[in-house]
Amino acid sequence: MDINRYSPSYGINRKHFTKLADFTTEELFEFLYATKAMKAKFAAHEKTYILQGVTVALLFGDTSLRMRSALEIGIRQLEGTCVSLPYNDADMQAGENIKDIADVIARYGVGALVTRSIGQRKLDDFCTVSPISVINSGNEDFNPLQTLGDLYTIWEKKGKLEGLKIAYVGKGENVAASLVMGAIKCGMEVAVATPPEYCIKNEHLTHAEQYGKIMLTYNPVEAVKGADVVYTDSYLYHTAVSEKERDILKPYQVNNALMAFAAHNAVFMHPLPASRGIEVTEDVIDGKNSIVLDQGENKLHVIKAILALLIK
Repeated sequence: MDINRYSPSYGINRKHFTKLADFTTEELFEFLYATKAMKAKFAAHEKTYILQGVTVALLFGDTSLRMRSALEIGIRQLEGTCVSLPYNDADMQAGENIKDIADVIARYGVGALVTRSIGQRKLDDFCTVSPISVINSGNEDFNPLQTLGDLYTIWEKKGKLEGLKIAYVGKGENVAASLVMGAIKCGMEVAVATPPEYCIKNEHLTHAEQYGKIMLTYNPVEAVKGADVVYTDSYLYHTAVSEKERDILKPYQVNNALMAFAAHNAVFMHPLPASRGIEVTEDVIDGKNSIVLDQGENKLHVIKAILALLIK
């Protein structure tokens, strides 16, 4: 389906946002058009009062500079208020759970709970009974909010989604799983190159392949050939990488030699933080074809779009 032929209604009949598999192509387009509208309002310095009188709670199990900043700033730009809840693994293991948390904070007037590093199974179970919207800003399985911003950035830079080829190279973790699902639902051609030791989970690939064919390879050159978008992720985020792991991942580094196999006007993407010289070279991520900073900026606008469409 061509996003440019879609007529948005700027409405979503859903409460939660935890994984892209839950949404139809049309619903993803609604989010992307709402993101476009939010960015236009931001550029025009137009006031938006969508969250006036609404409090959004953040329950983060790890740090995230850009995600937390974009959330707090975006909520304020929509005239809402934001509160950070203390999160402690020991509390959760001792019997605290997000259902009890959300049931109570809903009585405080909180309109949505944005989580990070809360397990997907726990989120799925909780969403069936939650009185307020739950938004997953990233866990070990998925990073749907990041992907939605990435898809908007590709649309903004390339003018379309359908028919473009995106190649993901590197470690097949949460960002890769969400990216594959989102891209294939939007009509993109998807290629994935990971080492055998770091493949995307089979269950995630099998689910995504219901919507289209995914090229899977261990050869990064094969994946990148003719790609319009080349994407990689950090190997070091929150975890140390051993010398053995670095050796395994070294052939998957995105450098000028690898980018030469992509389309002549291919763009490079990375969700940040990036380790220059590890998963990507400095000349690529800081080069003229990098749209990494656009991704970072658009995270703000996609967050506002999600909050605007979900919070009733």
